[in-house]
Amino acid sequence: MKNKKTTLFIIQSLLPFVVLTGLFLLIPSFTMIIDSFKSSLGGGFTLENYKTALTNSFYLVAIKNSINISLISSLVGIVVALISAYSISNFGEKGQNRIITMLNMTSNFSGVPLALGNILLLGNSGIFFLLLKKLGIDAFSNFNLYSWTGLIITYVYFQIPLAVMLLYPSFLGIRKEWRESAVLLGANSIQFWAKIGLPVLLPGIVGTFSILFANAIGAYGTAYALVGSNYNLLTIRISSLVTGDVMPKPELAATLAVILGITTITTMMINEKMSKYIRRG
Repeated sequence: MKNKKTTLFIIQSLLPFVVLTGLFLLIPSFTMIIDSFKSSLGGGFTLENYKTALTNSFYLVAIKNSINISLISSLVGIVVALISAYSISNFGEKGQNRIITMLNMTSNFSGVPLALGNILLLGNSGIFFLLLKKLGIDAFSNFNLYSWTGLIITYVYFQIPLAVMLLYPSFLGIRKEWRESAVLLGANSIQFWAKIGLPVLLPGIVGTFSILFANAIGAYGTAYALVGSNYNLLTIRISSLVTGDVMPKPELAATLAVILGITTITTMMINEKMSKYIRRG
């Protein structure tokens, strides 16, 4: 009788979560997949949308650009985050808590506010460039925020705080006793990190990379607010196909969204397998 009550309580507790997941995740996902096989001209299911998305050079460039900017921003973010997380782990407890609180706030600064902030600071008439002009420094006069480089810098900005928060606990897992034992055995700092430190951190690095990649490839607000439709990214193409004033193509937009989802899931699955392989090794 007690087991039945416990089971009933668990079901009742999970029911709101299941309902919300179905309404906001599963049903929209299934609808999107079904729409991706619909013809824009009517007349049943077709693979024409996938043929267009995977053969049209315009959409292929969008896919390529999204993957490239996600890979580059994720790699740069991880490198900077590794150095930052290591530095933070050497602070006192109060200092660590303060920095992590600031990083938590910074990681939520994304989308349109982030784009606006970068425009005010690094735009053609931004504070940073006006200050440099007053000082007579022209080293960054050719920099253009509304370009590939500007997008990379903007993406890296919101990747770093998230990466630091994800990698920071991994550094706390490296015990001081390990380092002391390595020193007693004659190992220097480089040997310690090569043989002990990095192998311990690798699963966390791989897992963080997959999260950063998914975070970047699905970003829309920041890129759109910064460059509008002038740069060919997958999320921007999906938006333009849904809200196009002349020829909206929601079926093709659903197809690109499915491709975006498959790309993200595939990357996360590869990283998950790599993480398991590293842990076994």
